[in-house]
Amino acid sequence: MNKYIKIAVAAVLILLGLYMMIFTRNLGWGIVVFLLAAFPILLFFKNEYILLAFWQLRKQNMEKAAEWLTKITDYKGQLHQTQYGYFHYLLGLTQAQDHPTKVEPLMKKALEYGLNMKHDRAMATLNLAAAAISKGRKQEGQKLLEEAKRLDSAGMMTDQIKMMKDQLKMPTMQKHMHNPNMRNRGKFF
Repeated sequence: MNKYIKIAVAAVLILLGLYMMIFTRNLGWGIVVFLLAAFPILLFFKNEYILLAFWQLRKQNMEKAAEWLTKITDYKGQLHQTQYGYFHYLLGLTQAQDHPTKVEPLMKKALEYGLNMKHDRAMATLNLAAAAISKGRKQEGQKLLEEAKRLDSAGMMTDQIKMMKDQLKMPTMQKHMHNPNMRNRGKFF
């Protein structure tokens, strides 16, 4: 549903509540309808699909969370501007297991649009560091890990950061892996 339709529904409910309170003298029902107008206003700023995706993420159900996110077809038309970052952040988290190559651009967009919570920014930065390390960009990965460590003030991701720093210290397999048959290649053919 378009975000402006929610505001229109809220305006109609507010007008209906005022009409009931003033002209029909149904003060109780007028207040109830007036309070019901708070739901579309709340859903204007906090999209219902984003809330349901977060709820499924807390239950560790990535498939359901991704299913709720696919219902957002035009994120600029359906979401408030403050939720653009969280939409891309949640898409990145749900696709991290199946499509790790798609995570990096989504997390970059999420950080570009902005995430309100520090631990969400830390998680997005940690995912960017993992993508940089996996692509062999060690210096960028090191900088992103330091940024994630700085953002993780609660210490929720210290184990993951430590594990990724240990990965940085390990030599890359491509440099140290030798194929003995490559030297003798000309002899066999």
